[in-house]
Amino acid sequence: MASISGASISMTSFSRSSKLTFLTPSNGISSLRSVSLPIRGRSIPSLRLQKGASHFRVSCVAKPETLDKVCEIVRNQLALSADAVVNADSKFAVLGADSLDTVEIIMGLEEQFGISVEEERAQSIRTVQDAADLIEDLLEKK
Repeated sequence: MASISGASISMTSFSRSSKLTFLTPSNGISSLRSVSLPIRGRSIPSLRLQKGASHFRVSCVAKPETLDKVCEIVRNQLALSADAVVNADSKFAVLGADSLDTVEIIMGLEEQFGISVEEERAQSIRTVQDAADLIEDLLEKK
């Protein structure tokens, strides 16, 4: 059960790659200031909305080793220098990737991790974190 300023959402499944977003005020919860989520019997401490922020984003992240491999593949596919910053928040477009580069990155990920990414899901990948989360999800389903 996720508690949201007096409201609640029942959650039957919340896997490693699940994402949960609470938006304000567009969804009518204009007084939302904190959220607590118990997941798999463990309670996550309350998250507080920072001053000036308009939404929460709770995201269970991929394993660090998965994220590191994705960063390495992105760096290699885009021929980035060793000092170029590539991290979870790095957006492919900001790193200089065009649509063909993105396809090549996804092909490299498929080969490295032994997965197959459907075109529809591939189109939702914008950041290194998106790619790592998708990989974890696909590996979990194998």
